[in-house]
Amino acid sequence: MVFDILAVVVNALTWAMATFLVAAGLTLMFGVLHILNFAHGGFLMLGAYVVFAVARSLGGELSFAGYLAFSVVAGLGVAVLGLVVDIVVFRRLRGVDNAYVLIATYALLLLVEGVVKHIWGAGSHLVSPPEVLIGAFFFGPIVIPYYSVFVIAAGVAVLFALEWFLHHSSPGKLVQAVAIDPWMATLLSVNVERIYSITIVIGFGLAGLAGGILAANQGLNPQLGGISIIQAFGAIIVGGMGSVRGAFLAAILLGLVDSFGTMLVPDFPGIFFYVALAAMLLVRPKGLIGAEVTR
Repeated sequence: MVFDILAVVVNALTWAMATFLVAAGLTLMFGVLHILNFAHGGFLMLGAYVVFAVARSLGGELSFAGYLAFSVVAGLGVAVLGLVVDIVVFRRLRGVDNAYVLIATYALLLLVEGVVKHIWGAGSHLVSPPEVLIGAFFFGPIVIPYYSVFVIAAGVAVLFALEWFLHHSSPGKLVQAVAIDPWMATLLSVNVERIYSITIVIGFGLAGLAGGILAANQGLNPQLGGISIIQAFGAIIVGGMGSVRGAFLAAILLGLVDSFGTMLVPDFPGIFFYVALAAMLLVRPKGLIGAEVTR
């Protein structure tokens, strides 16, 4: 029984960190710009397809260093696309009702899906993990895949990187100031538009990086963007809209609830994620920590 519980915890943490990797850039953008970017999942998908394309061109398999390097390259490439999206879309919609921004980002998601279908087709593709991540640790009857450890470590690393950026770097402190009060930041000679652009670039870059890291964790198809964003939204809502730490804690909580719920009631896999989400909205609608990117 104890070993079963430990195995469920490992699966829950793997799911949680994969979800947080998707949610990190999304919650950062919401905390500063106060918009929900439906296109986030589409650009995550682009990052995954970049790693797939590179792996296929190199014979179908990457070394661990190559996998990490091209995941970072995917993140940087998507970050550049984020700057283009900011110039073409977001800047034109500053100050308008958020409903128009939601429509625009959803249209952008559809555009990205269409581009993916045109380049890579509508079928599914697989990315082989690096050889060093194929094995597993064995603790008695418990099997912990190396790839699970990699995903968990990546999620924790992204959390610490964002925490350092927001609380210990000058640009991060400016991001916090703009998130709290952009009008006052403007009076203090802060270039708010530049901070918005920096936040968007980082948010999109995190989406591309997450796509690269998680490429070997799932089948790639044009619906991946829409599917991945649902769980990320759940973590953001439960954690507190705009709170990076909240999204991290919420991902762990939702992962544990869903994994233990599936273990206890295997006939309804996945339903406990939505049950936990609904319960949190009723009990604590502002989330675990609160709706601020500074926390």
